[in-house]
Amino acid sequence: MVLQDVDNELTIDCLLLAGRIMIESGAETYRVEDTMLRMAHSQNMPNAQCYATPTGIIFSLGKTQPTRITSIPSRVTDLQKIALVNSVSRRLTSQIITLEEAYDELKSIQKTNYFLPTYLQVLAAALASGCFLIMFKGGWSDFPIAFLAGGLGFLVLVIINHLTRVKFFSEFTASLVLGFVAFFAVKYGYGTELDKIIISSVMPLVPGILITNAVRDLMAGHFMSGMAKGAEAFLTAFAIGAAIAVTLGF
Repeated sequence: MVLQDVDNELTIDCLLLAGRIMIESGAETYRVEDTMLRMAHSQNMPNAQCYATPTGIIFSLGKTQPTRITSIPSRVTDLQKIALVNSVSRRLTSQIITLEEAYDELKSIQKTNYFLPTYLQVLAAALASGCFLIMFKGGWSDFPIAFLAGGLGFLVLVIINHLTRVKFFSEFTASLVLGFVAFFAVKYGYGTELDKIIISSVMPLVPGILITNAVRDLMAGHFMSGMAKGAEAFLTAFAIGAAIAVTLGF
């Protein structure tokens, strides 16, 4: 009986860790629940129940088993971790690895930082902004301004988010900075098309994955998670729009 309880605790710990990593990395709610239930079924626990939201997970192995809850304090977009957790889940359900091995791999995934260095992230955001400018049929003469504004805005986003941990304030500040860079560049003759420079520069800040996940959760019937993610995306878009409005008001 004691051994069975220990096995159940290990199973719950493993499954909750998998779900926690996926939600913290920006996975869809329905994908998190499906992954956890498949892992539970692979351990001969067909009565497992899971309820996931963007801020927490409730999980139980059955009616006679204790229910566990874990909170999700913060979320980022890390598709690498989601892919790795999915790989662990597939190998566990295929009986390629044991539950203990899966748990050890998940703990390693949770501790590892798969993000590129900050300077590469800033460079990628700057380059993406310049490419968006060309895609929006802007002139090549405005490419350096969009490159600078997009990179600087993303750098401010990283710094402010690290200092305050307030997502919407960091997005507002970053949009404000890149808006002023674009505004003054055009004002002093270094740029020509202000609208295209601003639109292309804010693209790295737009919550595209969040909007997509919100729609997918709604389509899958997870209305609470879909509405929560949709509200978060709306607030992010509002912060960006408000900052640009302040810039254009000068």
